[in-house]
Amino acid sequence: MNLYRLLTARAQSGNPVRIGQIGAGKFGMMFLAQARLTPGMHVAGLADLAPDRARQRLNGIGWPDEQLSATSVSDAAATGKTHVTEDALAVVAHPAVEVVIEATGDPATGVRLCLEAIRHGKHVVMVNVEADALAGPLLAKRARDAGVVYSLAWGDQPALIAEQVDWARACGFKVVAAGKGTRYHPTYHQLNPDTVWDVLTQYLPIRDRSHINLKMFNSFLDGTKSAIEMTAVCNACDLAPQTDGLSFPPVSRFELADTLKPRSEGGTLEKKGVTEVISSLHRDGSPVPHHLAMGTFVIVESDSPYAGQCFVEYNCLQDKSGRYAALYRPTHMIGLELGISVASVALRGEPTGAPVAFNSDCIATAKTALKAGEMLDGEGGFTVWGKQVPAVASIAGDLLPLGLAHKVRLVGDVAQGDMIRWSDVAIDPADIAVRVRREMERAFAPGA
Repeated sequence: MNLYRLLTARAQSGNPVRIGQIGAGKFGMMFLAQARLTPGMHVAGLADLAPDRARQRLNGIGWPDEQLSATSVSDAAATGKTHVTEDALAVVAHPAVEVVIEATGDPATGVRLCLEAIRHGKHVVMVNVEADALAGPLLAKRARDAGVVYSLAWGDQPALIAEQVDWARACGFKVVAAGKGTRYHPTYHQLNPDTVWDVLTQYLPIRDRSHINLKMFNSFLDGTKSAIEMTAVCNACDLAPQTDGLSFPPVSRFELADTLKPRSEGGTLEKKGVTEVISSLHRDGSPVPHHLAMGTFVIVESDSPYAGQCFVEYNCLQDKSGRYAALYRPTHMIGLELGISVASVALRGEPTGAPVAFNSDCIATAKTALKAGEMLDGEGGFTVWGKQVPAVASIAGDLLPLGLAHKVRLVGDVAQGDMIRWSDVAIDPADIAVRVRREMERAFAPGA
């Protein structure tokens, strides 16, 4: 509750939290729109593969040209301006930078830049949840060993869910389930960048298609992003994935506690202590009233009968038995809220969620029948979608994480719906992302 006060003190001391951001996509721009207006924060460096485009986007969200005139990160630190460059490593390595925001969205790039940031003694806010799902437990450990903080990104749903789980446990409740809402239908697993428009135009009034990243939007609909994010939640909150992953039950915000409880008690869950994602669509395609498509939730229970009585008395969105209750947040503000993570890691030395275990994985799964010689195109593409599985099943089955299923060639045929194995692809064992992933498996796999 004191972050604003601490930020103000840093501003008044003339020593703001200096930030180096990598990536100027939608999430990054949302943060930058607020960072310019937040006392005690100074974006000293912004790196992007297209710096001229990044400057145009900054102008479009209210940043004046004068603010972008710094010629280097050193100049930016001295003048309070911002240096825009394509040299990410120069931003990450600069001694003036205190916090690195990794917002590229590419898992291999995220792993590499995170390691560089840790090596240079920087805190890391990992917007790139794809990288976290691929190797987050090891990255967080590397950060702890180096005396810096690795954090999930506040404003993104995994960090918000982690906060709700922490609230529940700190109140003495047991966590039955935690997760988020989305728009889902079983047929969406086969969506690709060519067909996703058919779904997007049903609920989004998109006028200018030139600003839409089709692969990104597709990953939200084909089930991939949900699997990635719930993997991050499981690993940060020490929760478990269900054996067959996410089932996406259609549930309204007022039915959460009655639906998301164990099957043995009339619910849909395999067991307690799991993640789940609920759908805003019924299986017949009709909308769920009072859905939670942009929100997050936690389902709790207490061993105290008195607490159950209070659930009922205070209308805590309890189930019919009064044993379980739900807390939900109806929406999230994405990058507009990211400053909470930046302030927390810099001023408190605390992450807004960070992986502590390797409980869950996100596995590349064939969207269609794939032939030997085909090139996989990763998240949101034509070839694969991401499925959540228990880490123990991933390791035992030698299953290929989605984060490595990009620009790799199949060496054998894969049937539609099958999860892809490491042995199905020609992968470079010397690639840094591959090496870090394999190291993470050795260090954190169940029984390691």
